Amino acid sequence: MTDYGRDVSFGVFPTPDAADLGTLWAVVAAAEHGGLEFVGIQDHPYQRAHLDTWTLMAAVLARTERIRVFPDVANLPLRSPAIIAKSAASLDVLSGGRFELGLGAGAFWEAVEAMGGGRRSPREAADALLEAVEVIRLLWSGGRSVRFEGDHYRLSGARPGPAPAHDVGIWLGVLGPRLLRELGRVADGWLPSSGYARPDQLGDMHARIDAGAAEAGRDPASIRRAYNVWGTITAGPSGGFLEGPADQWVDELTELVVEYGMDTFVFGPATDPVAQVGRFAAEVVPAVREAVRAERG
Repeated sequence: MTDYGRDVSFGVFPTPDAADLGTLWAVVAAAEHGGLEFVGIQDHPYQRAHLDTWTLMAAVLARTERIRVFPDVANLPLRSPAIIAKSAASLDVLSGGRFELGLGAGAFWEAVEAMGGGRRSPREAADALLEAVEVIRLLWSGGRSVRFEGDHYRLSGARPGPAPAHDVGIWLGVLGPRLLRELGRVADGWLPSSGYARPDQLGDMHARIDAGAAEAGRDPASIRRAYNVWGTITAGPSGGFLEGPADQWVDELTELVVEYGMDTFVFGPATDPVAQVGRFAAEVVPAVREAVRAERG
C-alpha cells in the first residue's frame, strides 16, 4: 500500500430527488458552508425520481460560490461525448472553473435500452469509454477543427469551443484491470465506490493504474484517487466499516489515505443527510486533515 502524498479533499453525494428539493439544497449548503470541496451528482436518467443531472449541476453551481461540482459519473451510453464536452466546458466557463468531469462506461443496460440507448458488451462499453476520453479532449483542444474515427464515435471536422476555464479533470469510475491500466495512461482521476471496491482491493487496483501511468511516462501521484463512501456517523458503538462514531470515521478515513492510497472522499449519508453532512464537515473532515498531516510528519 502507498500514500501518494496528495492533499486530502472531501465532498458530498446528495440524492437528486425531485420530490425533496429542500433536503437537496440543504445538503449542498451544508457542504458549501462546511468547507467541503466537491458535490458529486449521480447520473441515472432512467431513474424517474431523479432530476436531470446536468441541469441540476448548473443549478448547484449557480447557487454556490466556492464548491466544485462533477457528475458521479456521467452516463456515457445515453450522452454523446461531443455534447458532454460542450456541456462540461460551458459549465466550467459559467462557474469560473468549478467543474470536473466524472465518466462511466455504463450499467443498468435494460434501463438504458428503455430510454433509447444501445446495449453494449463489457468490451464495447470499455472501448466506447476510451474513445469518449479522446473525443472530449479533442473538443477541448482549442484546435481549428478536429477529426476522430472510432468504432463508437466520430468527429468530421468539428470545431472545438468554447475552451474550459481551467484544465478540467477527467475522472473515470472504472474497476476492471484493462480500464484501470488505461486510466493510468489517459485520465486525471479514479472514482470508485466503497461498495464495489473494498479497501482490501484497492492495492491491486492502484498497482494497475500506476503501471499504466508508468507506461505513459506519468507520475502516478498526479492522478486523483477519489472514493465514494456511504455510512452513518453515530453516537454509539461501531457497527462496521464507516458505521460508528466520528472518531471511528477519522481513523478509517485517515487509514484510507496513508495506507490505502485514497485522497478524496465523497460522502453519501445513509440517513438524515443534512445533519450527517453537518457532522461530517465539523467533526470528521478537520480531524482527518490533521491526522494525515501528523502521519506524514
